Parts: sequence; C-alpha cells; structure tokens
Amino acid sequence: MSQLQRIAIAPSQFQQGQILLTKEQQHYLGRVLRLREGDRFIAMDGKGKWWLAQLAGEQAQVLEALLVETELPVSITLMVALPKGNGFDEVVRCCTELGVTCIAPVLSDRTLLDPSPQKLERWRRIAAEAAEQSERSFVPTILEPVGFNTGLSLVIGHLSFANSQQYICEARGEFPHLKDCLQHKGQMTNDKGQMTNDKGQETIVIATGPEGGWTTQEIENAIASGFQPVSLGRRILRAVTAPVVALSLITASCEV
Repeated sequence: MSQLQRIAIAPSQFQQGQILLTKEQQHYLGRVLRLREGDRFIAMDGKGKWWLAQLAGEQAQVLEALLVETELPVSITLMVALPKGNGFDEVVRCCTELGVTCIAPVLSDRTLLDPSPQKLERWRRIAAEAAEQSERSFVPTILEPVGFNTGLSLVIGHLSFANSQQYICEARGEFPHLKDCLQHKGQMTNDKGQMTNDKGQETIVIATGPEGGWTTQEIENAIASGFQPVSLGRRILRAVTAPVVALSLITASCEV
C-alpha cells in the first residue's frame, strides 16, 4: 500500500462511493504519474480520511476506506514570526512533515516581510503537498498573518488551559531548555494517586521569533498571556531553523 501514489482532494469531491476528479487532478494522475484506467492510488481529504481508489476516466471508484495512524498524540500550534524572503516556505514544508496541526504566521516588531495574499495560497498548497508526501492524515491549517499581539489573543482564545502548554523560544537569557519542560508532559494523577498519561487531550503552542529575535515587550506580552520562555540551546538559530528544532523536540517527546 505504501508504494501507491497519493493525492489530496477536497472533501466535497467524494460523492456516493466515487471521487470526482478535477481537470488538474486528471492531468496529474494521467500525464505526470502515468496512471492508466484501472490503476489504483490513495486519495486523502486532509481532514483525516483516506481511501484506496481506482482510476476510471474522469472519476475514481472508491474501493475501501483506509485507517492511517500517522498523527501525533498532541495538537501543536506553531506561531512563527515571518522570516524574510521565501524562508517561510521551508518552515511550512518541514513542520508539516513533523506533524504540526496549525501554523499561525505573525508580524513582530522586527519582521521584515510584508506578505501578499498570494503568499497565503502558496503556503497552503505547500502544506497540502507536504502532507501527501509524509503520509499525514490531516493537512495543517495555515492562518492569515496577523500582528504578534493579535496572534496571541487568537491562539489563547481557543485554548483550554487545563490541557495546554504555551512556550515562547528566546535565544538570549537564562531560560530552561524546551526539552526539559516537555519531560513530564501529559502526566497526571488519577484518583488512586498513580501517574497516568493523557497525551491525547493536550495542546502545545510554541512561538519562534524573527531575525534579531523577539523584543523585550513581545516577550513580556507573551508571558502575560501564559507563555513560558524557553531556550532551544546555546547557539543562535536562524529564524527558519528554530521552528524545525522546536517541532523536532516536541515530536521526539511525544512519540515514545
């Protein structure tokens, strides 16, 4: 099954056991992937559903639903101060592969990029492609870029603090390492005083800064919103490297 080609479809394309293919998808399957009538492939709707499908002209016949368990046991929202140039493309691609749930691009005081609406469409397309490649069940949500303080309000407004952790990465200062803060994640005590693990209910928010780092005021605002400042190590990481390192640490902590 792992050798079959995969494509992402919109949920609305699945109708009565059939997948109605767009012209672009027909071209991709037939001309790019060289699939012929009767060949099989995997369709994923980006919302957690996968199907084994068989090509049949302008549509595909669904043969069976597939169970794919590739998602992390926690939900991860990544707040990223937009890096300059096209660096955010790589952040979206790598963090999608690593299992991020939601990416919230923010404009900090030191952000140098002024993104166009076309950028958002591009980022969402990259996320869909990366989800296909890495066999994700879900395509991460990419939010519209907003100011940092607005981003804090939006993210915090959707959290259940009983099951959430919020971290802001800061390169300078004597802050604990993220990996040490995550060691006891998901542990709670039951009515018998025994340690249990309830990782599936958790949400982790991790914020990484721009070139030059967060301003002092931004760090203070994050702390006031419930974020804990953490370090990613003794070296100064690039704005496109820090999110990947942070996600790698979290996934390593979760998948044990």
